[in-house]
Amino acid sequence: MRDVVFARANGWIPKVVRDHGVLRIELGAGADANHDPRTFTFPIEDAHLAVIRGDLTRHLLLWSAVLPLCDAAGTRGAMDEDAAVALLEPILFSAPADIDALFRRIRWDRRRLISYGADIDLLDRGQVWAAMGSATETADWARVQEYEASRRRTQRGVTLAPLDAAILKFTGQYLHGATIPKRRPEAVDPALLPGVLRVIATAERACAAMRINRDPRRGGRATDKRDWDRMAAAVDAAVRSAHPELVDDAVATASFLMCSEAAGRARNLPIEDDGVAGSSKLIFTDDKGGEETWFPGGSGFASTAFWEFVHGRSAADNEVFTIEDEAKGEGLQLHFYADSIARITTVVAGEGGADPEYRVEYSLVDGMDGYRALIRAFVSGGCAALDQHGPWLTDVAEFERARRERDAAQR
Repeated sequence: MRDVVFARANGWIPKVVRDHGVLRIELGAGADANHDPRTFTFPIEDAHLAVIRGDLTRHLLLWSAVLPLCDAAGTRGAMDEDAAVALLEPILFSAPADIDALFRRIRWDRRRLISYGADIDLLDRGQVWAAMGSATETADWARVQEYEASRRRTQRGVTLAPLDAAILKFTGQYLHGATIPKRRPEAVDPALLPGVLRVIATAERACAAMRINRDPRRGGRATDKRDWDRMAAAVDAAVRSAHPELVDDAVATASFLMCSEAAGRARNLPIEDDGVAGSSKLIFTDDKGGEETWFPGGSGFASTAFWEFVHGRSAADNEVFTIEDEAKGEGLQLHFYADSIARITTVVAGEGGADPEYRVEYSLVDGMDGYRALIRAFVSGGCAALDQHGPWLTDVAEFERARRERDAAQR
């Protein structure tokens, strides 16, 4: 037979129950192997109940001290009841100075006390009893998140000035640097908001003429990493120059906001919005047997159609694509895995059952912008239009050396 003898309005705080005539503290902590919450209990006396009922501070301190014992039990083990019972007298009946001394010797859950209003500065100085003077029965876990974010920055040697913190709160990255940034003016102290908006305006001016394009090589709604890096560098330089007092975290979040917004706009745009029409029938193929034919006179651009084909089929195991003008006997083969390209020109057409002869020339490609320029040139003028986009190498060994040298320089 189990009856609840005492429980606070906040049901998360440990309650006191009578189980088969024995008073016990009951609390939830941790989870079992199936991720279901575990419940732990340990015995107390009537005198302990009287203190728990009348003194929120001591009740919360006891909870904080017992939680590490629950953690030690793991997913299946039993809590060390003797250790829990040994905490009752020193926490519920000792003088404040003795409690402070106890908490310097034992493990305890700092986050729990902070969530219930404990003064963080006093906790850090070891004045646990005094810190609990501001404790409440209502938890505020956002306060814990802010504390942990601040602690992580301190470990990195970062100290935020009020404007730095306001900028991070504006973008929503004060608590978690991996959060996708958004504009949240309501999260900022009104007195600091004008300063934040001046920093954001500087960032906006720095990238006003820039954009982040989509990258069909990576499928889905991926965007071009090089475009992102260029924009981030431009914003970073402008903000540092105009606002040298800002810490790196604040500058980085302004860059992240600009790039994230630009990438979001790009994902709603066509694969290529300045394509080339072309005047010949073109065949698109990939390394997995996919094929598509584009005919002139249609409503779309040939170059756009090619990138749509890439977008729909590109994958980690499908990174070689070809665009071919069969009538001219010319083609381009794109090697996304190596940032390179091969142009293929028919030298001798196969006749009478003989195999045709081809000239194959290789060139390195400078990212997605380079690929786009090459495809536009090929669509508009064939292989002859690619001469200016060289150098083109016919010796495979020489080309491989050039590729290795480039890759080494980029590392």
